[in-house]
Amino acid sequence: MTVFADRKEAGRELGKELRRHTKAGSPLVLGLARGGVPVAAEVARALDGELDVLVVRKVGVPGQPELAAGAIASGGVQVISDRVMGMTGLDEEDLRPVVEREQAELERREKAYRGDRPPLDVGGREVILADDGMATGSTMLAAVRAVRKLGAERIIVAVPTASGEAAADMEQEADEVVCLDTPSPYMAVGYWYSDFGQTSDEEVRELLHETTTASTRTDR
Repeated sequence: MTVFADRKEAGRELGKELRRHTKAGSPLVLGLARGGVPVAAEVARALDGELDVLVVRKVGVPGQPELAAGAIASGGVQVISDRVMGMTGLDEEDLRPVVEREQAELERREKAYRGDRPPLDVGGREVILADDGMATGSTMLAAVRAVRKLGAERIIVAVPTASGEAAADMEQEADEVVCLDTPSPYMAVGYWYSDFGQTSDEEVRELLHETTTASTRTDR
């Protein structure tokens, strides 16, 4: 069972493993905002890839916000977990206030992170979707479906740590899943990090800016 020092270390280790899996010379690496972006930045560096951000919001169970009933992503994608809904006895109408709140936050973050960056263009590309981990997998599932809807040619889900159930479920959706460790019992994602401090909006913007600036220098 692996415990990573922080998201950067996890991203570096993930990048090493992904060298054996990616087929593109310069893949598009999308970090799931917010915690997936520091991981994705290290992956992009390791693969000489292009870094961008995908905003996905967890839809938490009312009264139990850490339990994901589903997720929403850019492009109007919404994923609801039948397993969690059955376990809690909720229906989609019960989730409506949560979905509306998370949609407003998704739109705020899209504007904050992208700024004057062009719209996300994944058409015909190999895309690596990176996050800091998967517990239920609902957030990543929304991300995969959003990117598939946008026309990605090949999708690799890349995470340092995941529950065995989430990793297995994701293999039915993505073209490939790369996960460094699937400990059992799984606990929460943060359990497998020594430092799991919250990633700020500013850190996301800085990582995107650094990558864009470095790419501009390389192109000259």
